[in-house]
Amino acid sequence: MPPLLAQAEIEQALTHLPQWRTAPHASALLRDYTFADFSQAFGFMTQVALCAERLNHHPDWANVYNRVQVRLSTHDAGGLTAKDVRLAQYMEQVAERLNA
Repeated sequence: MPPLLAQAEIEQALTHLPQWRTAPHASALLRDYTFADFSQAFGFMTQVALCAERLNHHPDWANVYNRVQVRLSTHDAGGLTAKDVRLAQYMEQVAERLNA
């Protein structure tokens, strides 16, 4: 099981993920994405799903039309780990490519 991030590590990660926020008690990373339409939102989720499967680290997320709400937490560790930061960074890369 990966170690939990210290508060300073979470704050440092958020400097590179400015649109992300933490859930109460820093138990998860949260972000809402808005895309042009459903197809773009679904494309985002598909690309992220393939990466998540490779990492064996899966997001909690919901999709309504062009919006995707994301919650990242390492459940077996009981909070935030480097796995969550890595997946959030990948999501940002995918969203940037789709919104370019």
